[in-house]
Amino acid sequence: MPYQAEYVWIDGTEPSPLLRSKTKIVEDGKELPIWGFDGSSTNQASGHDSDCVLRPVFSCPDPLRGPDDKLVMCEVELTDFSPHSTNTRSKLREMVDRYGDQEPMFGIEQEYTFFKDGRPLGWPATGYPAPQGPYYCGVGGDKMPGREIVELHTAACIDAGISIEGTNAEVMMGQWEFQIGVLSPLDLSDQLWVARWLLFRVAEDFGVWATLEPKPILGDWNGAGAHTNFSTKAMREEGGWDAIVTACEALGKRVDEHIAVYGIGIQDRLTGAHETQHFSKFSYGTSDRGASIRIPWGVAKAKRGWLEDRRPNANMDPYQVTAVMVETVCGDAAGS
Repeated sequence: MPYQAEYVWIDGTEPSPLLRSKTKIVEDGKELPIWGFDGSSTNQASGHDSDCVLRPVFSCPDPLRGPDDKLVMCEVELTDFSPHSTNTRSKLREMVDRYGDQEPMFGIEQEYTFFKDGRPLGWPATGYPAPQGPYYCGVGGDKMPGREIVELHTAACIDAGISIEGTNAEVMMGQWEFQIGVLSPLDLSDQLWVARWLLFRVAEDFGVWATLEPKPILGDWNGAGAHTNFSTKAMREEGGWDAIVTACEALGKRVDEHIAVYGIGIQDRLTGAHETQHFSKFSYGTSDRGASIRIPWGVAKAKRGWLEDRRPNANMDPYQVTAVMVETVCGDAAGS
């Protein structure tokens, strides 16, 4: 009995890439094959040499069509099977191969904002809603627009086997968050991209756009981030506090390199206000949501655990963010 496999990939749109997908009918029992697409229509090739290759790297049940169908995350390759220039997953694979013995693990808090008719969902046609305050983790139909979409997306992630840990409404009206983890770098990144695809697809049925823009509304409104929780085996073990401090110090030495891959528009979001540190500065501290790196109070008390990098944007590429964090922290540990 054939089934439907939705092949998902990241395109070459600039400055922020888009997700693309198309459906392949696959015979039951057969391995998911490599496939192809027209790269000239996705900003990944020219018209005179337009073929690109889709290589399946992660699959899960498709919760929208049914458990017999699949969602398939793919790497993009050239026709000689080398990584396409837009294939950021390939570098992450290199980092995992190099530093996998340190057992890096991640959890990502993905914020996003619902938009409809050119403005955040629930906002009045003209002007602004009431100031921020009651929306974060709030309840009430007049101030919590989008909850039905959130509930359906959460159920879809669970049915797909995605490691979703929770959801909550965020500080700005129409802004929400879900969390994925705790997983290895490749598993976390693959699952986050699929969870994003599911969010966009579920919102589509409501005529709503779920945007990852880091500062969807300029002014005195919170931006949207993707706070990245990270640890290594040494940080998680007894006496891991020294490894946590060493990791923070290592991150502080490569600020510009990290900011460069933490998402387009980061200067608009990391202003030093709205629970952020300025993008040009670096700091870390316990329970400090105004720092670049927050160390949770429970970690400080236990003297082991993880750190939270609060700088990545909602529109960041998890393949790039996890790769640079592994390279910086694990590379520093390997060289020490």
